[in-house]
Amino acid sequence: MIHPYNYVSPKEALSIIQSGMRVFMHGGVCTPLYMLHELAKESDRLENVELVSITVKGDIELDKAQYGKAFHINSLFVSAAIRDAVAEGRADFVPVFLSDIPDLFKNKVLELDVAIVQVSPPDIHGYCSLGLSVDIARAAVDSAKQIIAMVNPLMPRTHGDGMIHTDRFTKMVFHKADLPEESYTNKVGETERIIGRNIANLIDDGSTLQMGIGTIPDATLQYLGNHKDLGVHTEMLSDGIIDLVEKDVINNKRKHIHPNKSVTSFALGSRKLYDYINDNPSFAFLDIDYVNDPHVIRRNPKVIAINSAIEVDITGQVCADSIGTKQFSGIGGQMDFMRGAALSAGGKPIIALCSRTNKGIARIVPHLKEGAGVVTTRGHVHYVVTEYGVAYLFGKNLRQRAKALIEIAHPDDREMLEKNCFERFKMF
Repeated sequence: MIHPYNYVSPKEALSIIQSGMRVFMHGGVCTPLYMLHELAKESDRLENVELVSITVKGDIELDKAQYGKAFHINSLFVSAAIRDAVAEGRADFVPVFLSDIPDLFKNKVLELDVAIVQVSPPDIHGYCSLGLSVDIARAAVDSAKQIIAMVNPLMPRTHGDGMIHTDRFTKMVFHKADLPEESYTNKVGETERIIGRNIANLIDDGSTLQMGIGTIPDATLQYLGNHKDLGVHTEMLSDGIIDLVEKDVINNKRKHIHPNKSVTSFALGSRKLYDYINDNPSFAFLDIDYVNDPHVIRRNPKVIAINSAIEVDITGQVCADSIGTKQFSGIGGQMDFMRGAALSAGGKPIIALCSRTNKGIARIVPHLKEGAGVVTTRGHVHYVVTEYGVAYLFGKNLRQRAKALIEIAHPDDREMLEKNCFERFKMF
């Protein structure tokens, strides 16, 4: 049922966007695809509109070459939707820690003229929720001069920092649309299961979990059923937590900050997850500059940070955002949590990856590909986990690191790595 608010047409709402403006696009599950497709229809009257976002889901239309004169995407995290545009030079990428993005908006380094967000319907007090993607959107709506809200009755209402009163919106558009869904659980293979089991063996009862995106974090959750009193303080949530919450494995009892609540910034999963989160007070969706602040993260005990990589060299340098010079994703929150976990009492920062790609390419390598970006430095790495075991690198010299990493590399890659180590470190 449409509430008696002053909803307008997309065309009227988008009329506030003018040439030369910088416009924020809500990301993740909350990507307002309907409004972005409608904005594409306005391209004839617009020039040089800069679009700022992190991960966007689905076909946003505006990334296509035909709209190049009207729109330019300046992304803070490269997702599949815009990867080709970045590679072809029709869009740009800004390397930045996820926790620092709100400061770009607040301090007007990237001054926002308009924010387009997707929200839940207003409650009886007139408050909408930023739903499943509070992350940097909270700072965007606080900083933007004008706000366009797409009100979707299928958007879950989440508790935390995402509440915005309708008085704050310049224009409101009502549109019912299914939300993007993604299940990593169904993509978990045997290799990921072995890695998940290796990681689960590192996790003590009473730990606080941070799970990155992908199959390995979900695989890890499948092996935590016998653990006790786990907590969650993470950048993102997926379906894997539901069973553990219902079994009281995840209960957040031992957390020092936000006890009894699972803290996150955004969620991505199935409709089952979205319905589970909807109006559930045990979940707190908070601003990314708080959730990802290493000084906040470290306050919880035994923080386990589980993050992935594209490749790791034999000294421990981690490339997680590019394949050589090709930008694949972004810095995101990996370093925020790797550092926060390292500073936590009993914490364990973990980089997890399959020893080879699906095409048989080694992922533990003598040196990173030319042009590869180092997201996590070798000074920050503690644990690296593959299906062949766990390498603990903290406090080890370069030769010791190389030896530990070779032991968890794919067996068919070890001779090549040992030869390189002999040439470089005069070992083996």
